[in-house]
Amino acid sequence: MPKIERIEISQHRLHFDPPFHAAWDTRPRTFWDATIVRVHDDEGRVGLGSGDLMLGFTGHEDLFVGRDPLALERHWRVLSHINFHYGRCWPLDLALWDLVGKITGQPCWKLLGGLSNRVRAYASSGTLRDPAAMAEVAVRYVEQGFGAMKIRFHRGDWREDIAALQAVRVRVGDRLELMVDCNQGWRLPWDTDAPWSLKDALAVARELEELGVYWMEEPLHRADRMGMRALREATDVRVAGGEMTRELHEFRDLVTGGCLDVLQPDAALVGGITGLRRVALMAQEHNLVFTPHTWTNGMGVMANAHLTAGLTDAPWLEYPFDPPEWGLDRRDYMLAEPLRVTADGWIVLGDAPGMGYALDEDLLARTRIG
Repeated sequence: MPKIERIEISQHRLHFDPPFHAAWDTRPRTFWDATIVRVHDDEGRVGLGSGDLMLGFTGHEDLFVGRDPLALERHWRVLSHINFHYGRCWPLDLALWDLVGKITGQPCWKLLGGLSNRVRAYASSGTLRDPAAMAEVAVRYVEQGFGAMKIRFHRGDWREDIAALQAVRVRVGDRLELMVDCNQGWRLPWDTDAPWSLKDALAVARELEELGVYWMEEPLHRADRMGMRALREATDVRVAGGEMTRELHEFRDLVTGGCLDVLQPDAALVGGITGLRRVALMAQEHNLVFTPHTWTNGMGVMANAHLTAGLTDAPWLEYPFDPPEWGLDRRDYMLAEPLRVTADGWIVLGDAPGMGYALDEDLLARTRIG
């Protein structure tokens, strides 16, 4: 029986220019950090994961070293305790799943249930372009085979956001399913703007109904459960959220409280694959959509794709892609090969054991900062 021999954590930073102006960040971004977790077993295999910074993990290695890597539920319990006391150390769970796949010789999507080996990607834009430029981006997505697109709101006045959305709908018609990320659920530490009120969100929802939007994401502050429920009851647009909700019991409360139509926790940031299996099945039993938010890197997208394809019937999975500001060269610099979609917009998972990705060790050596 293999045992966990050691755990390595490294930090990396890719600098780039011109900056990436993320819709949810008031500060231009000139670098992209990646945390890489490597779990070695005593038979020479290495499981790989990436995601949050693994804050607070140092000093807890002994809780895993010498243990059976296949004891995923046991390891998840330990990580859930670390999550409560310290930071989100869920990249370790992803690395363990990759290792388990390599031990068993199976891809993770099969270990998770084997429902499907593919999931349809939606192109997730990240910048706040003017209406004409946003429409041009949408046309390029259509030409690249995507069937859906997510548009960011956060221009300060939601009427300006609607103008950009209208330009897209006029230009592409019904060739793209459209989602909207309202970016109201949380803020970065330096952003002190107040979130929308329920009345604001409802006014936006009325406009989105007219434009045939599939879902509105994070339209209210993450704690406003009564507002989410009221909004959900008042509009035909699906209400989505929960991308960084920390505790799994909070998803239970969101589901039983009738707050969301679409649950979006990211396995690289919330619960890992082991924890989010529970949320995915909970969503299914309540006839809700489970489709992870996944704006980390290609390793995070791949992990969420295995979970989503193997276990759920999600109509779409997020694929962060907004070149030239956010292309595969920036998003996936840690990978030997970037994660691409097919010509008709699918993420297809192969039969390689584990997650099926490999690292660009030379680039990681050059970008290492810790």
